[in-house]
Amino acid sequence: MNWFSSIRAKLLLCFFVFIVLFNILSVSIYVSSSHFTNEYHTSFERFLIFNSISQKASELAEDTKAYVREQNDDHLDSYYVSLEEFRREQNRLKADMEREEDIQLTNYLNLMESLIRNSEITVGFVLRDDIERYTEFLQETQSTASYIQENTLSLIDLELTEYQQLYADLQDRNESFRLFTIFLFINTVMLAVFFAFWFSNGITKPLQTLAAAAKEVSKGNFKGKPVEVHSNDEMKLLGDTFNQMKTDINDYVEKMKEKAEMDRLMKELELKHLQNQIHPHFLFNTLNTVSKMAYLEDAASTSELIESVSVLLRHSLGDIDQSVSLKEEVKVVESYFQIQQTRFQDRVDFVTEIDEHSLHVNVPRLTLQPLVENAFIHGVEALEGGGTIMLSVFSQKDVVVAEVIDNGTGMTQKQVNKVLALGTEDEHTGHSTGLGMTNVIRRLQLHYKAEYVAEIDSKEGEGTTVRLLLPKADETEETA
Repeated sequence: MNWFSSIRAKLLLCFFVFIVLFNILSVSIYVSSSHFTNEYHTSFERFLIFNSISQKASELAEDTKAYVREQNDDHLDSYYVSLEEFRREQNRLKADMEREEDIQLTNYLNLMESLIRNSEITVGFVLRDDIERYTEFLQETQSTASYIQENTLSLIDLELTEYQQLYADLQDRNESFRLFTIFLFINTVMLAVFFAFWFSNGITKPLQTLAAAAKEVSKGNFKGKPVEVHSNDEMKLLGDTFNQMKTDINDYVEKMKEKAEMDRLMKELELKHLQNQIHPHFLFNTLNTVSKMAYLEDAASTSELIESVSVLLRHSLGDIDQSVSLKEEVKVVESYFQIQQTRFQDRVDFVTEIDEHSLHVNVPRLTLQPLVENAFIHGVEALEGGGTIMLSVFSQKDVVVAEVIDNGTGMTQKQVNKVLALGTEDEHTGHSTGLGMTNVIRRLQLHYKAEYVAEIDSKEGEGTTVRLLLPKADETEETA
């Protein structure tokens, strides 16, 4: 997740968009207002120029007339001041006319030039003391000043007409701005509502989903659907973290359940072993003594039988928390075969097919012997015509296969399914260890941390094959 996909970035982007919109609106209003202000200023300034020209033309004509009547220096100075002021107004009008060309304004400027020329000629003839000529040009000066005043009124009327149009345009613009402002306000509100729902949806919806998932977890349901957050911000990280946490907790709980079940099985084995342990050292010593006496009395068969019983008893009373090699398990089964062969003579045949290169894997203690004993007790013991039990060990791909095969009474498919589902225990337990197939299969599952460790093929009246699938790469540590 990068910075641009965070909630902060989205909020900043939203605020930036609103700020840009309002700035654009402000700049537009300012530009439009400036335009109208400039037009209004230009029109109003034209009014002031026309009014000033009319006044200055009248003053120039009056100062010229005053100098003609009273030919003194004071009136002459006043004339020159009025003339200079009139020229300045003329220049102002010329500068204002640079933006446009108008015939009326051109004629108006010509009248102003005529007024200046006639007043200068009048003053010149006064200085020459030519009464006839300056009287004529004085009348021309006064007439020109009157024409200027009349034209000024006409031009002002024309400007007022244009000003009325400007005012109408200003009214139209104001109405347009009013509608634009209403439109912008409505769209801004809609945009704000959209962003509000968008942000709230992107935050509250994932939070509600997380809250519902957390409620399920609090009830102990760790296998619900994972929380899905489709945004690419902090809520996505929170959802993924929650899913990972739920998965870790579920794995931890499963491991704790497995450990608890293993502990239960071990306690059960310990109890059964305690029930069978009646002074084991005394019993070992006694069996050894009997075995030696039988050997001294040339009873070799009896000696071998007692030795087999010692091996079986010693193995069953060993530390059940430790795993053993498959080779040791096979040796115990061979001892069990010898005991039962001695007991039942020709009624039961025991056969072994062992691949010596496949005996290196470790298995839980008491894995094969309970299966063989189960095949004997519940499979072939009741057969009147005798039976056969075979132990076969061989390699197959990445597993070592250990098969216990009998031709006994067999099992129904319902019974097979029940055993594989670990749903029965009492019906198939041995006499020497008190362990049944379900106990063996479950301990193998916990030992290898795998579900598929055993297969059972059986038909009623045709026998049973129990097949154990033991991984070759077993690295399970022996527990102390």
